[in-house]
Amino acid sequence: MRIDPYAHAPRLPIDGEIVDPRDLVGTGSLPVELEIGPGRGGFIFERLAATDQARMIGLEIRKKWATLVDARLRQKGYGLRARVFAEDAVNAVARFPEACVSAVYVHFPDPWWKNRHQKRLVMAKDMGKSLLRVLIPGGELFVQTDVAERAEAYNSLLAQTEGLEPVEASSWVKENPYGARSTRERRAIADGLPIYRLRYRKKPG
Repeated sequence: MRIDPYAHAPRLPIDGEIVDPRDLVGTGSLPVELEIGPGRGGFIFERLAATDQARMIGLEIRKKWATLVDARLRQKGYGLRARVFAEDAVNAVARFPEACVSAVYVHFPDPWWKNRHQKRLVMAKDMGKSLLRVLIPGGELFVQTDVAERAEAYNSLLAQTEGLEPVEASSWVKENPYGARSTRERRAIADGLPIYRLRYRKKPG
């Protein structure tokens, strides 16, 4: 019988329905930043290095990368400021309380192209509302992809989510303003691929 080497991947607490991400990195009442699908952890490490104020939670569906990145965070001395959990983002965010997240980052999501995979999409119809619920007023949502059709679909989804608005005059932004890049973003830049970036925020008040 094959043994799963990542059977003990870090998971969210299972006791009770609500999981407050602020408790997981010791921020008290201060909101955390959330990365959906951190993969190999490029963005989360650079973001933590860029600002001492960052406290981050990553939700990574692949147990291998959740395990390796979470362990590396501890090795690098970031274990008190950030955690990565092997969780489905849709289900995990639904367990978070309202207004607990100051920023959400979604980098190059949804590598699913066949119709039977549509149910696996992270940025699907209800996700905009779910992310809106956990964002604090003024909290930002940043999504980027190198697939034009997906970018248009994400923009349409977010533009129709009442309570979200572009941070700038347009929802499309040319640059990543957060002082950190995901591994996939760096690869796309190196390959000369176009990157489509969206920046929204929860309306203040």
